[in-house]
Amino acid sequence: MFHRKGPTLIELARQALSSVEQGYDLLAPKFEYTPFRTPDPVLRTTMEQVGPPRSIDRALDLCCGTGGAMRFLRPLCRQEVVGVDLSRGMLDEAHRLLADAPGDARITLVQGDALELGYTSEFDVVTSFGAFGHILEQDEPRLVEGIARALRPGGRFLFITAHPPSVLNPGYWMAKGFNAAMRVRNALWKPPFVMYYLTFLVPRARELLEAQGFEVDVRDRLMPPPFTPFSIVVATKKA
Repeated sequence: MFHRKGPTLIELARQALSSVEQGYDLLAPKFEYTPFRTPDPVLRTTMEQVGPPRSIDRALDLCCGTGGAMRFLRPLCRQEVVGVDLSRGMLDEAHRLLADAPGDARITLVQGDALELGYTSEFDVVTSFGAFGHILEQDEPRLVEGIARALRPGGRFLFITAHPPSVLNPGYWMAKGFNAAMRVRNALWKPPFVMYYLTFLVPRARELLEAQGFEVDVRDRLMPPPFTPFSIVVATKKA
């Protein structure tokens, strides 16, 4: 599962006993060699839904990590691509890895909380990958509200998620078991580490986005194998 250059079990244990911010600071130098990074085929296919090169002015990648999505976003932007992440260590890696990213739009990296966005009508596109498991369910409305505020009228929020799995799927019970273990960990150990599976699935995402005035388009069967179960959601902020 892990590349030979990836983190050791001891390093993963240290991360698991840290806060989200500190945990990703620790993981950052080896993050590219973990299965936690969103694969390039998934990023590429999602960004194809945005449009051709230089078709938008400004884009925001929320919880940008080491900048994987920003590498695909930059060629689409005429002016600027902004990445926001809680972890300083991840942003430092993004700064290094994006040095040769294609495109000429300005790259801006900002340390910040996804639940405390300070942007108003500034972006044509917002994206986010691999971050929803770090958002508690009670905080999801605030996340969507901030994204809606950051987008210009007609702007789009693109992300990947999935339809709820069958209870007959072994992966469903593995995810439920992991979530239960994480709740026990957070009840017994501080600071908490927020990471849960089966979050922000299509029905929940649609409900929250439509409540904020988005038109929601769920695009299935676009991902290449083995990622075909994932759905691309394109949510457009009504003018």
